[in-house]
Amino acid sequence: MTTLEDAEMNTFGPELPAMFDGMKLAAVATVLYIIVRCLNLKSTASPPEVVYQETPLSRYLFKTCPMLTKEYIPPLLWGKSGHLQTALYGKMGRINTPKPCGVRKFLPMQDGATASFDLFEARADHSTGDDITMVICPGIGNHSEKNYIRTFVDYSQRQGYRCAVLNHLGALPDMELTSPRMFTYGCTWEYAAMVGYIKRAFPETLLVVVGFSLGGNIVCKFLGENRFNQDRVACCVTVCQGYSALRAQETFLQWDQCRRLYNFVLADNMKKLILNHRSSLLGLNSSNIGDADLGRLYAATSLMQIDDSIMRKFHGYSSLKEYYEKESCVTVPLLLVNSSDDPLIHQSLLDIPRTLAEKMPNVIFALTQHGGHLGFFEGAVLFPQPLTWMDKVIVEYTNAICHWERTCRRANGAATGTLTPACRAQGKHSAVNPRCNTSSPSAGFFGSCCSLRVI
Repeated sequence: MTTLEDAEMNTFGPELPAMFDGMKLAAVATVLYIIVRCLNLKSTASPPEVVYQETPLSRYLFKTCPMLTKEYIPPLLWGKSGHLQTALYGKMGRINTPKPCGVRKFLPMQDGATASFDLFEARADHSTGDDITMVICPGIGNHSEKNYIRTFVDYSQRQGYRCAVLNHLGALPDMELTSPRMFTYGCTWEYAAMVGYIKRAFPETLLVVVGFSLGGNIVCKFLGENRFNQDRVACCVTVCQGYSALRAQETFLQWDQCRRLYNFVLADNMKKLILNHRSSLLGLNSSNIGDADLGRLYAATSLMQIDDSIMRKFHGYSSLKEYYEKESCVTVPLLLVNSSDDPLIHQSLLDIPRTLAEKMPNVIFALTQHGGHLGFFEGAVLFPQPLTWMDKVIVEYTNAICHWERTCRRANGAATGTLTPACRAQGKHSAVNPRCNTSSPSAGFFGSCCSLRVI
């Protein structure tokens, strides 16, 4: 080796390790930056944004429902990521899930279908001393055996509530269909049958209507399509509702927040449910589904494609537009809960509940900064608690409403199980819109457009 070459090696030799160290530091910094961004670690915990009108009832609620005004604190390391909250809910449901004991009820429907729901009795007296039943509608393709439902039911039972949980047609893996029809979101037939059973079996009970995700669309549609459906209903709570099917399906085809990927996963799960009941849906003479529809089902990669090829035909709709467009109006106290980082609900859809709460005195809209889709886990650093913020806020709000109603009944001498007009007047509830359907229930649709009419 020449003297010149030796000099060059001596010149660059010490610089090479330093250069590699710099590259390592840059790589580590890049990874840390990605982690911080993906886990949203810079975001701070905050109270929910609450939109409401100033009424005697709303003032009472904010005094008795501290969870609506205090910080929601998710697990420190991962709880500020809406994707991880949603993934954990989707994969595990909840942590250390209890197994409440209930009785399964079967209700024959006029078209030959068999609706089912699980009934769980209260495990304690309610703080008001009243008989109160939560009538619960789970999310898409869900049923009473899902972990998040079990956790909520167990907590509600211990707080003095009887719980009735709808099992959507075709959702239970061990229950065969008895007609060529499975659940369609927006169809209130099965939910109405469950509520009717509860009213007949427990004539003194007050009802609390609860809907999760697209189940929230069903319960709001049920309450609004016939004003008599609101009899004996103390209040309604929905969590992570999408509000408008048409607008939601359009956003589901977009890639921001990986929404198109979620759409594909949900569509795949829906295909599995439909194919699991293939013989019942396609093997009967009354079926509206043919081989061509089945071929389109296999090729479908989105919920909208499945809706158009299969779901709308369960009720004979001629077009997807007709399948989606329905309205409802609700006048009972209504709490709408959503999360800003819900990857399934586009931000533009949240203008709907915000506007409703601004214009309708019976509506409160609570928007958390974190929580994902039906996640809302709480915890210190890494491990979440078994009970979520969602479970607690529903029960806390419901307790407050039930105490409010009881105070009104005492003041007006009304019987248990009766919601007095004075209660509604003090809460400044909207009058029933005469344009709402009050005669016949609508057949509904997947992802029903719960565009609550502002009056």
